[in-house]
Amino acid sequence: MKLNIALLAGDGIGPEVIDQAVKVSNAIAKKYNHEITWKPALTGAAAIDAVGEPYPDETHAVCEAADAVLFGAIGHPRFDNDPSAKVRPEQGLLKMRQKLGLFANVRPTFTFPSLIEKSPLKRERIEGTDLVILRELTGGIYFGKRGREDNGDTAYDTCTYTREEVKRLAKKGFELAMTRSKKLCCVDKANVLETSRLWRETVQAMEKDYPEVTVTYEFVDAVAMRLVQWPNSYDVMITENLFGDILTDEASVISGSMGLMPSASLGTKTKLYEPIHGSYPQAAGKDIANPLATVLSAAMMFEDFNLKEEAQAIRDAVNKSLAEGIVSEDLAEGGKAYKTSEIGDWLAKNI
Repeated sequence: MKLNIALLAGDGIGPEVIDQAVKVSNAIAKKYNHEITWKPALTGAAAIDAVGEPYPDETHAVCEAADAVLFGAIGHPRFDNDPSAKVRPEQGLLKMRQKLGLFANVRPTFTFPSLIEKSPLKRERIEGTDLVILRELTGGIYFGKRGREDNGDTAYDTCTYTREEVKRLAKKGFELAMTRSKKLCCVDKANVLETSRLWRETVQAMEKDYPEVTVTYEFVDAVAMRLVQWPNSYDVMITENLFGDILTDEASVISGSMGLMPSASLGTKTKLYEPIHGSYPQAAGKDIANPLATVLSAAMMFEDFNLKEEAQAIRDAVNKSLAEGIVSEDLAEGGKAYKTSEIGDWLAKNI
């Protein structure tokens, strides 16, 4: 198969972890006789520095023409520490999601057999956890009207959803649930928020189209508690943008490190694959970041191309690396910590 992949390394540790995913993907291509053409493009702070825009038109054109996008991370502390900055790296991420129609963020959460004891949660709480959270990406409070009043002393952010936005995300959730254990949980705050009531009534109306799926409705605050008490009681969860942003980061610690969890963003034009972690600027350029979330994101990409054997080969190599202690400093716990690039080399060699 010939694959044309847009490569958006971004900021901080983004370029370092992306390099390892490219190594692993190239090893897969060589082993299984595929041809990958990588098309690098700028985004985030790197793009602001180069052209003044966090998601330039040239980058969008590269993404639109690609079969998929492999993305690193966005963010830089010089913007975080400047509340008056008019242009921010994160604006590029929101613009990219909107222009590419990336409305569904798919974040799996699962455990690794060799890392059970490294989780901050007890073994009996997390063993067997295998859940997927679908977060709506292009609506809600991140895209609603916002501003300041009273000479800047009052600020407001508006959460807005349309029924169609809810339906298309929920449809993905129902379809995914049908391929798994036929359990779907809609996470909202319908006792308080009007947008949540729209979510709940829309999903309830869709239940008749998926009679085999058991649907539950839970408030986000209760889910935040239960997610660390009984994570293996959940299977597929759907929720709005802000709630999903928070819950998926909470769920990421179940595995033992945020540096382990991949994600995919699905939309109307293309698909994007990225680690769930941020740009981690403190580690940038030190060759110490954990590349496995990005490598596993590449595995999700191959899976979606229906190259299941290739995807499994990546996951097998990752599990082997963890079992043999070929890990970065976030997982080393006093043992030998391997460099980011060394882990990528090891994975590619084993593939």
